[in-house]
Amino acid sequence: MSARSLALLSALAVIAVAPAAQAAEDKALKAAVAGPARTEANTVRDAARHPYETLTFWGVKPKQTIIEISPGGGYWTEILAPYAKATGGTYIASAADLDNPKLSDGARKGRQAFEAKYADEAKFGKVGFVNFGAESKPLGSASADMVITARNIHNWLWQPPMLDKAMADFYAVLKPGGVLAVEEHRSDPRPQNADARDGYVSTANVVAAAEKAGFKLAASSEVNANPKDTKDHPFGVWTLPPVRRNTQGDKPADPAFDRAKYDAIGESDRMTLRFVKPR
Repeated sequence: MSARSLALLSALAVIAVAPAAQAAEDKALKAAVAGPARTEANTVRDAARHPYETLTFWGVKPKQTIIEISPGGGYWTEILAPYAKATGGTYIASAADLDNPKLSDGARKGRQAFEAKYADEAKFGKVGFVNFGAESKPLGSASADMVITARNIHNWLWQPPMLDKAMADFYAVLKPGGVLAVEEHRSDPRPQNADARDGYVSTANVVAAAEKAGFKLAASSEVNANPKDTKDHPFGVWTLPPVRRNTQGDKPADPAFDRAKYDAIGESDRMTLRFVKPR
C-alpha cells in the first residue's frame, strides 16, 4: 500500500462518524424508506444498503434539491422522490444523455422507461431529469444541495476523461457548502486493479479525483462495510448479489460454480463518503 493510501486511511479513521447517531430522527425520511412507492426487489436489499443510515450520514434533509447520478433501477429514487414530495424538496435524476447522437438505442430506451416508471406525480411528485454523459452539457450552476453518485465511479475509470468531467460537473452544480455523496465498491486494503475492471475502486483514487475538482472530504462511514467480501471473485464484484454473475459472455456456466459461497458473502464492501464544496 502506498504512503498516500496509508495517510488517507489514517485520516479517514479520524473523521469517520457513526451514520445516524449524531442526527435527529427524520420521520419523513423513515416514512419514505418504509413507503408504498418502494418495490420488493429494492426493499429486500435494505439490509445490505442501509438506506436510512446512509442518507442520514450524507445529510439528506427536507426542502433540498438533490441530483442523483445514473440512478439505475431506482433504488434511491423510490425513497428520495417521495421524500422530496413530502418535504418540499426537489429530486432530479441525471440519466442518459439524450442529446448525444452516439447514444445507443438501449440507453435511449432505458431513459424513456425510467421516466415512464416515475411519471406518477401522485406517488413520486414531479421528478426532474437532466442529461448526463461523456459529452453532456453542465448539470447546472450552483443550484443543488446534494449530488449522489452510488456505484458509478468504477465505470468512469474505464474512460479516464469521464471521471474528471463528472467531478467538475458535480462541483459546478452544487451550491457552496453543498454535498457530494459517494457510495462505491472498495478495493482497500488491496490495491485497485487497473481501470477498476473488477468493479472495486481504491478510496485514495476517489478522494484524489474529488479533491482535484475542488471538493473537501468531510467524513466517511463504515455503514456499508462488509468484512466478508474478499474482493477476489471470478467475475469481479458482479459475482456477488444482486447481479450474481456465474459466467462470462455467452459461455455456459461452470456446473461446479459455488453460488452459495458468494451469496453467503452478500453485497460488496463499500466506501461511503461525504465531500463538501467549500463556501
